[in-house]
Amino acid sequence: MFIGNVEVKGLARLAPMAGISNAPYRLVAWECGSALTTSEEIDAVGLTRENPRTKYDIAKYLPEEKPIALQILGPSAETLVPGVQYLQDTGADIIDLNMGCPMPKITKTGRGSALMKDVRKTAEILSAMRRVLTVPFTIKIRSGWDETHLNAVEVAKMAEDVGVDAITVHPRTRAQRFNGLSKWDMIAEVVDAVDIPITGNGDVQSMSDARAMQAATGCESVMIGRSAMGKPWVFDEAFEDLSPQGKYDYQSRVINRHMPLIQEHFPEREGQGFLFAALLKAGVPTTATWAELEAEQGAFYVSLPLDDLQRAVVVHSGPKGRLTASEGGPFRLLIPAHPDACASIKSLARVS
Repeated sequence: MFIGNVEVKGLARLAPMAGISNAPYRLVAWECGSALTTSEEIDAVGLTRENPRTKYDIAKYLPEEKPIALQILGPSAETLVPGVQYLQDTGADIIDLNMGCPMPKITKTGRGSALMKDVRKTAEILSAMRRVLTVPFTIKIRSGWDETHLNAVEVAKMAEDVGVDAITVHPRTRAQRFNGLSKWDMIAEVVDAVDIPITGNGDVQSMSDARAMQAATGCESVMIGRSAMGKPWVFDEAFEDLSPQGKYDYQSRVINRHMPLIQEHFPEREGQGFLFAALLKAGVPTTATWAELEAEQGAFYVSLPLDDLQRAVVVHSGPKGRLTASEGGPFRLLIPAHPDACASIKSLARVS
């Protein structure tokens, strides 16, 4: 599959996720088989206001990631046009516009999936962006605002008309957020309606699911989001055929690769929560340091947005294998590789 002049070498790739798809995690996902890397959403207002975290943290990428798509988030041409010019000048191979984020704090300011509400106004924004871009230009959309406003096909046709090179479709509405099942039929409708490449997204938990989505919808590629959180090996089809020891060795290698990348990329905020390592040994000390983490052999880990952390928590195995939590070091969540750990990730996230 080609997006403009950029070849996507593979079926599935990591979806952009705020607080998740930072440079270290994108790189390990790419090394595990993700066909292309896309940044988490980069706020156009933050770029125009010279916000240091936006410019030098979120918009930062590693040379090994190239070719890379940088995703921008904004409400208007006034902020998005200078924003994409900056990202293009910093070396983006593809510019992607976030038209799918359903979170109220985003949509209430006219960003994310709110851009699907006024198609004519959004066409003007996309046209303005297209005029200043020389690299491929893509968008990521949803089915629509809600069940009574399912306009993904209309938006896709408009985007093709103004020069968008490819579209990713997450077939849930803004109202659904991430609840309920995604309706793959909507992806197929968009595929049938336009001639530019379509990527599908939603309820894909494995490479076999990715192939099923492609067969069912006709999409040319697939994005995997939440099912890739903490599991970059989801992109490696050979992983599922490994023995338990083989999987353990694979996961350990990835974790040992990820940890120094975090330290290198975020040196001033050591261990701040972008890496959540799971340790084999139960009862991890709440005062664990990076040196102590490096001495352990991780078997499973999960990444969650830093913004979701209300307090630092260390989770460990207590009597009879029960998982308990206590306050730990700054912005660190450790999860031991207890048999119940994987099933408990969501509840543990609520604890934090």
